[in-house]
Amino acid sequence: MGFFLNKSDAATDQNLKEAYFTASQGQLIRARYKSNRTAMFAGWVLTLMILLGFFSEFLSPYEPTMAGRDKKYENGPPQIPKFWDENGVSFRPFIYGTKRERSLKTNFRWVISIDRQDRRYLHFFVEGWEYSYINLDWDLPGEAFDLDVKALTFSTHLFGVDKGGVHLFGTDKSGKDIYSRTLRAIMTSLKCGIMGVLIAFVLALVIGGISGYYGGWIDHILQMITDAIRTVPPLPLFMALAAFLPQEWSAEAVFFVISSILGLIGWPTLARRIRTHLLSERSQDYVLAAQLCGASSNHIIRRHLLPSFTSYIIVDLMITFPYMVRLETALSFIGLGLIDPVSSLGSMMQNVSKADVLLNYQWYFIPVIFFIVFVLAFVFVGDGLRDAADPYSQIKK
Repeated sequence: MGFFLNKSDAATDQNLKEAYFTASQGQLIRARYKSNRTAMFAGWVLTLMILLGFFSEFLSPYEPTMAGRDKKYENGPPQIPKFWDENGVSFRPFIYGTKRERSLKTNFRWVISIDRQDRRYLHFFVEGWEYSYINLDWDLPGEAFDLDVKALTFSTHLFGVDKGGVHLFGTDKSGKDIYSRTLRAIMTSLKCGIMGVLIAFVLALVIGGISGYYGGWIDHILQMITDAIRTVPPLPLFMALAAFLPQEWSAEAVFFVISSILGLIGWPTLARRIRTHLLSERSQDYVLAAQLCGASSNHIIRRHLLPSFTSYIIVDLMITFPYMVRLETALSFIGLGLIDPVSSLGSMMQNVSKADVLLNYQWYFIPVIFFIVFVLAFVFVGDGLRDAADPYSQIKK
């Protein structure tokens, strides 16, 4: 019996070895990534946050704009649904009604008091304001760029209350729902980062690839351009941009310009790394063999040189993305990026810089927590993908 078990184990090991040596690069990267528990957890967190942002309209009971504000619940604390209290148990979650009145203790400032006798029950899949998952309502400069296309329009939301409002993360000074704005801000920052990364990635591949493969005078000219872009300080650039942007431009136009500028100034670092690698790899034997076989320069760069350092490209992309999000957040935080009524993580973090918020309205910091988790998830996923794409990562450890 032991002989058959050992023989079976040997056959299993042989099959595993054959599967390893016959696996594609994508399968090997996927297997190594799954063995990294930290990266897997960060990947699930990142996926959850992306889904929260994508389905923000469905998950939000109110429109996260000035039009959906609750004047009777300004600077209101978070309302946490309950299932029981001193009045008994309820199978349906509920919140308490509120009253807004002036108090002597706060020098006649408006304060919100809770009425524990007034239960307001949550309902699921309620009808509310309309939203579209395909909404190309762009009012860009020039009539040729104006778009107004809407598709997949719905009006169903996950939850709501029978009367009044429900604010899971509280409200700000104008009564806007922080929960709805936070979910919308995740998607806004995500779209801004994706657009910036795509522009930077394409420019880096083209410029870095041409510069590193051909060398010579082409390399000198392209590196002069790269160095010139690297010396441009982003903060003065956006300060000048904010001064010259027309005030009548829509939020979509400002978003498009901010994302484009982020991409146009974010490609030099990746382009430099691609150039350095191609300069060292273009003299290898496999490149010479491909040239002797009649392969074109585009084919050699695309099929032989770029795949040889996929891990570097992956980690640069995953690190560049949170950098783009942080830059957009920083610009919006100082008032040079996206501002109200656009909901972005940076524009929402503008309110936390005041001492009054730190002392009295701590729920304003909830978007800050989402921003930190969002950036850290990207960093850990990028680190895990880098180790998975690098075949020597386990040997180095």
